[in-house]
Amino acid sequence: MQFGIFSIGDVTADPATGRTRTEHDRLKAMVATAVHAEEVGFDVFATGEHHNLPFVASSPTTLLSHIAASTDRLILSTSTTLITTNDPVKIAEDYAVLQHLADGRVDLMMGRGNTGPVYPWFGKDVRQGIPLAVENYALLHRLWREDVVDWEGKFRTPLQGFTSTPRPLDGIPPFVWHGSVRSPEIAEQAAYYGDGFFVNNLFGPMSHFTKLINLYRERYAHYGHGTPEQAIVGAGGHVFVRPNSQDAVREYRPYFDNSPVYGGGPSMEQYMAQTSLTVGSPQEVIDKTLTFRDHFGHYQRQMFNIDMAGLPLKTVLEQLDLLGAEVLPTLRKEFASGRPSDVPDAPTHASLLARRATQPEEAAK
Repeated sequence: MQFGIFSIGDVTADPATGRTRTEHDRLKAMVATAVHAEEVGFDVFATGEHHNLPFVASSPTTLLSHIAASTDRLILSTSTTLITTNDPVKIAEDYAVLQHLADGRVDLMMGRGNTGPVYPWFGKDVRQGIPLAVENYALLHRLWREDVVDWEGKFRTPLQGFTSTPRPLDGIPPFVWHGSVRSPEIAEQAAYYGDGFFVNNLFGPMSHFTKLINLYRERYAHYGHGTPEQAIVGAGGHVFVRPNSQDAVREYRPYFDNSPVYGGGPSMEQYMAQTSLTVGSPQEVIDKTLTFRDHFGHYQRQMFNIDMAGLPLKTVLEQLDLLGAEVLPTLRKEFASGRPSDVPDAPTHASLLARRATQPEEAAK
């Protein structure tokens, strides 16, 4: 089981001080968070991709390349790569460069984004979101696996005899997750390619995401990639942790109310009752996170957001210390308990390289 931290890179005023960090400080804080996440034992750091205020994470490969130079073990990922508004050729080349610089410590999550106005900024039509995601990923998948590509589609100019450069490290493309909040078409797409499926279950009831995961598992088996239980599943989460729950609730409430994604909606208690949000003690984070397996089955990656809504870097690093010391060891032990031997781990560059050595035809898919 992999455990990670993801950031959406929002620039939000700290309600405790009224101060809003500069974009410079926010980006530097994301780097510091990733570096400390590795130090306390997390496996993955992921950044979102946004091209609108109040976010700074507009260039994931630039940010992750910088983090790669400051870490040794951490897997570098995205919590959204916009497959709809980015050119798949540019995605193929940018992430291949990152993969080389990070010595293979790279995967990424494809998503459509949740901000409609972004589409026309990049010459796209939001009403074509699903067709764009399907067509663009079909091209990206080929660009990473075929040295010379002839291609023609609906949404970009044709390619004739095109080679994406550099080629993926060791000839092995970065592993891809497909993220979805509501779209069964994306679960189908992930299953078709045998890729991972990730539900960022922050804002809806767990039963909704269970249906998407069950669909993905069923279709994964339908396409011959393995049993439903062997499908590669990831889940999101959002925590604010303090040594005792009363302090956590009291301290985080103004940040929740001020959040660009939560504020103005249901109360914090209602969100905690219905979604993955946990505001409390280390034991409460453990208890809530372990319930995800009841909904999703045995899965491979659990990601947490801990830095949203103007939280100062000092507070974020304190949470990392608590999570690393008091939460991760127990979660690793409990998630391993009862895990069937045929349920695979999340793919890494090393595991895909080893798989190619023993199953070259299967690894090339």
